[in-house]
Amino acid sequence: MTRRITIYYLVAVMFIIGIAPRVEAAFMPSQAITLSSGERATDVQKIQTVLEMKLVKQRLLDLGFSPEEIQSRISEMSDQQIHGFAQKLDDLKVGQDGLGIVIAILVIVLLVILIINLTSGKKVVVTQ
Repeated sequence: MTRRITIYYLVAVMFIIGIAPRVEAAFMPSQAITLSSGERATDVQKIQTVLEMKLVKQRLLDLGFSPEEIQSRISEMSDQQIHGFAQKLDDLKVGQDGLGIVIAILVIVLLVILIINLTSGKKVVVTQ
């Protein structure tokens, strides 16, 4: 019986290890990161799109920034600053990963029920 439980645990662990993404990373000096003019234009357009939203525009006006001042500050930014700002804008989208969180919670609940069933011999019954 303990051998069977050990096998189930190993299968579950191998499944969890198998779904983990493989990430390869390395250090890069900041001078090596350069943007082409097309990438800069794309990032600036992304920033402009966000700045043209009604709520963002009103908030900036409330803080005392004029549209000309905002444009001058954007033109003064370096390529790395613009690229970093555009990437952060992508992370700020509302409700970006709600489905992933729901799926992760369901998988965790199912794994807990499976482990309880395998280890205790008692059945877990979910009723409405």
